[in-house]
Amino acid sequence: MLNDRKLVPINDFLYELSVSRATFKRDLEYLRDRLNAPIEWNRVAGGYRFGTVESHAPKYGLPGLWFNASEIHALLTMQHLLANIQPGLLGPHIQPLQSRLSLLLESGDHTATEVQSRIKILHATARQVAPQYFEIISHALLARKRLQITHYSRSNDAETEREVSPQRLVYYRDNWYLDAWCHLRSGLRSFSIDTIRHGSMLDTPAKAVSANMLDKILGSGYGIFSGKAKQTALLRFTPERARWVAAESWHPEQRSKFEKDGYYVLEIPYSDDRELIMDILKYGPDVTVIGPDSLRKRVKEALTKALKHY
Repeated sequence: MLNDRKLVPINDFLYELSVSRATFKRDLEYLRDRLNAPIEWNRVAGGYRFGTVESHAPKYGLPGLWFNASEIHALLTMQHLLANIQPGLLGPHIQPLQSRLSLLLESGDHTATEVQSRIKILHATARQVAPQYFEIISHALLARKRLQITHYSRSNDAETEREVSPQRLVYYRDNWYLDAWCHLRSGLRSFSIDTIRHGSMLDTPAKAVSANMLDKILGSGYGIFSGKAKQTALLRFTPERARWVAAESWHPEQRSKFEKDGYYVLEIPYSDDRELIMDILKYGPDVTVIGPDSLRKRVKEALTKALKHY
């Protein structure tokens, strides 16, 4: 009514909406306080209208969907999970959503604070990411622009200047990675975001790489290490450990089967065995590497080195 008529007397609201004056006042308060509607009373004209919105004032817009309490709880839960993926990284950007949802839940049985207090997220090996670089990277990624980055390599303790075309952001094992086309190496690479010491967006359009190619080069190996899978690991877990491992997804193209005696056999394609070996070692005596021989040898060497420290 306010949009269509610009100015609406209170009696028109009461008559056309079939509400009492008290209900109208409550609805008006809801629109103003919870949805930030800039509704004002014009005494001279004798009606309500939308006032002029100041540049720094909260944005107003009637939501396209109205959520029930259960849906808002789910949204708050997801918001809390998102905010805790990397503490402080996305908080400033999703805080307006948090505030709006909190207001919508204000009169419900479960407040936003209670919803958050019932969810605990533990980070085991998360590495700190500079928010300013994450924002630059994500902006360039969506704007399809190239990035100039200073990349630190832990393996050789050195920095290199690279121009890259960002393709996608990946959140893996509590850490962020950037899949990008590296123009220095003329190939696809994955960069841990925490190793990017400096980043700036360029005006040059990013090189486009198809999703199929990204998955083929970066997604077919094991874990975060890229490269087309060249070998298949054959792992055999004890019946006791199988109760856990059988419910886990190690690789999108893995194959598995239970043997008659309860042992669980898992086949995993891989190109680089470094991360795979780390995952094998954590299961200790509950896993046997059946093949290939090169992987058996590498795991045996790692166990032998570990024993020297005891």
